Amino acid sequence: MDVHELPAVNAILNGTAAILLVRGYFLIRSGKREQHKKIMIAAFTVSVVFLISYLIYHANSGIVYYQKIGFIRYVYFTILYTHTPLAAAVPVLAIITLRRALKAEKTGNFSRHRRIARWTLPIWLYVSVTGVLVYLMLY
Repeated sequence: MDVHELPAVNAILNGTAAILLVRGYFLIRSGKREQHKKIMIAAFTVSVVFLISYLIYHANSGIVYYQKIGFIRYVYFTILYTHTPLAAAVPVLAIITLRRALKAEKTGNFSRHRRIARWTLPIWLYVSVTGVLVYLMLY
């Protein structure tokens, strides 16, 4: 695979993560804890693969500059400036949330997991969706 194909792969991975996150949310709301666990581990795995692919691409291609002008440029940078710091937080939040869930399986006390998951899910979902938008706007 050519390194220049990775942005499309990354967008697919981000979109997949978003779908898995939404599915995981509805599973846990339906009380399907085991299915929720599997889907959320899959979302985490997809996001890890995305991060590896993203780093490989940027290590080989450097910075990609946004070329369009006009109002769309402001839209792009607004999305990018919210996406970037939140994207940096997602790995930390996801690891903490996952660790708390796995630990809670042993104790049965999911309150600490739920407390952070309420923050992690919307941030992770926002980052996944805006990652796709950034790709569509940039490429």
